Amino acid sequence: MVAAFACAGNGVGLDEQGNPIDTANQTSDSISFATRVQPIFTANCAFAGCHAGTSPQQGMNLSAGLAHQNIVNVPANERAGMMRVKPFEPDSSYLVHKIQGTQGTVGGSGGQMPLGGTPLSAQQISLIRAWITQGAKNN
Repeated sequence: MVAAFACAGNGVGLDEQGNPIDTANQTSDSISFATRVQPIFTANCAFAGCHAGTSPQQGMNLSAGLAHQNIVNVPANERAGMMRVKPFEPDSSYLVHKIQGTQGTVGGSGGQMPLGGTPLSAQQISLIRAWITQGAKNN
């Protein structure tokens, strides 16, 4: 008997039923900012008129090579006393509340990000939360 397997190459494992396994909450392996988190920002946030270019919204440029320094341990403009990203504490990170649409629960303002676009998927949000839980490293 010969078994053949195909790999989609997207880095997502499959369970017994062939469904993608949500690995975002598994923090045993380090989540790379450059290869896992930055692509989410690049595809959904880092373009002219939003969080890229010469005048990014809220002064937060999420372009590759600039995003990390603009979010980690940087005070949130819309919510005094909160950091955009507070390492190890996703629930204390304003960026998490903005992408979840829960900014109002922490005294923030504005709409869910990406504004006017499709919200990030639960898997993308879980990945960002897990990256923050691991210390929001620039890796």
